[in-house]
Amino acid sequence: MKTLHKKALSAAALALLTGLACSSAFAADTPTDPEDAGSPIAANVTIVNDYRYRGISQSNFKPAIQGGFDYAHESGFYIGDWNSSIGWISDPYTSTGNLSSANPTGKSVSAPIEMDFYAGYKKEFIGEGFASDVGILQCYYPTSGLPNGAINPNTTGLYAAQNFTFGPVTGFVKFSYALTNTFGNANSKGSYYPDLTVNYDTGVWGLSLNGHVGYQYIAGTLAGTTVSNSSLYTYTDWKVSVTKDFGGGLSGSVAYVGTNANIAGYYSPQNSNLGRSTGLISLTKTF
Repeated sequence: MKTLHKKALSAAALALLTGLACSSAFAADTPTDPEDAGSPIAANVTIVNDYRYRGISQSNFKPAIQGGFDYAHESGFYIGDWNSSIGWISDPYTSTGNLSSANPTGKSVSAPIEMDFYAGYKKEFIGEGFASDVGILQCYYPTSGLPNGAINPNTTGLYAAQNFTFGPVTGFVKFSYALTNTFGNANSKGSYYPDLTVNYDTGVWGLSLNGHVGYQYIAGTLAGTTVSNSSLYTYTDWKVSVTKDFGGGLSGSVAYVGTNANIAGYYSPQNSNLGRSTGLISLTKTF
């Protein structure tokens, strides 16, 4: 759940946002700039010890490999695709999972990957370093073997962001809105996620400091009840990190991420609360 387009962000933004896409997206800007590369096409590949999207583990605390590419036209139009290995859909249906009772036949549930497709328009209307960005994002999960009654996890959303630059400080404020049910939650059309990301380029050894905070609101009610989805699934997430730019399109990040997510809504028998605080280490190569 991440977009790859970028106009004026430093390499610090990439490691900050790595692993924060659709299922979490924190779907957001990354530091791939086709214009800087002399080409309208850019790409990246990342390895990370845990794929976190909006603070929630998508890989059940296991390592993930991620990557994508995008095309950015000089007019401001862009289109792209981003992908990651995941475990959050299939793992709960195993014999040790919290949804195993909904899968009495023991039939294998397969959903090994998240595929995010996005398109939008980004332009510096306000001034240099202040790009405005609007677009649409489709989070697609190829699945097989889901039991009858399981909610399709595919999610479509709109987003609008305003980037800013003040000397060594860069970042953006963003608002994402779900046009469909949100990541398999019933009756959750209209869920939204506002967030803020700030990066500070220290100017020393290619190091940058990064901070992020977001609020995930899940709309609607639990299937067949009058209980609000919000009571179980709404939470705040945060992240702080240090990013090292090694040059040549290679960067690494050490981060600490956490949430106040309700364990009843984000519980995995294998690893407890999927939103618990943890450290992240990632390595990214951009092309």
